[in-house]
Amino acid sequence: VQLQAYGGGLVQPGGSLRLSCAASGTIFSINTMGWYRQAPGEQRELVAAIISGGSSKYGDSVKGRATISRDNAKNTIYLQMNSLKPEDTAIYYCNLFQQVRSYWGQGTLVTVSS
Repeated sequence: VQLQAYGGGLVQPGGSLRLSCAASGTIFSINTMGWYRQAPGEQRELVAAIISGGSSKYGDSVKGRATISRDNAKNTIYLQMNSLKPEDTAIYYCNLFQQVRSYWGQGTLVTVSS
């Protein structure tokens, strides 16, 4: 399984960004895909996750500002984040969980700064 992330970069406070992550390889129909992030000196935390059936959950720090969606036909997830804050600055990692195994993408840096 490989996960390829797209998006990220420098965003101004109050701005928006859209991340996407495409999974390839042996992907089972039942899985959970999501985004986690890790800021310097901090633990990795959940941003948002979505199961193949469509149910989703969000980390407390992004609730109301983030929307996760997925295209099962493309094995791709999308994360839309609005009202970005400097504390959203982190490396964002894509994750796929299936058949009791967890896979991680290489991470994409998001910097929120003026």
